[in-house]
Amino acid sequence: MKLGICVLSLVLAFSAFPSPASTAPKFTNLTASYYTYQSCRKEGTSGVWTASGERFNENDLTCALRSRDFGGLYRVTNLKNGKSVVVRHNDYGPNKKLHAKGRIIDLSRGAFLRLAPLSDGVIPVKVERIK
Repeated sequence: MKLGICVLSLVLAFSAFPSPASTAPKFTNLTASYYTYQSCRKEGTSGVWTASGERFNENDLTCALRSRDFGGLYRVTNLKNGKSVVVRHNDYGPNKKLHAKGRIIDLSRGAFLRLAPLSDGVIPVKVERIK
């Protein structure tokens, strides 16, 4: 009987906290953009170093996400043309305001070019973690 009460107490205690899935923002129009050394400088960051501590190379196949689990690999697919690229997460972004509007990922210039011309600026995407 004491075991049953303990289990029930634990269930009730944890049910008071919403599950991560229910608190995660739900986006319907996910988008991606790109960033360069120059755009980082304009925003007031060094443009040289990423949040993971490595040197930024705008021609590498890398990305910025609003998490700090650096090193993961993601497949990003342009929903307009079906092109995809695998990128490595090494930076933090997009900024909070853009993320709230559905900007799910910022790509390095080199990664964005694999999906669309830079003149597109912002593209609709699907993002899948692959490793």
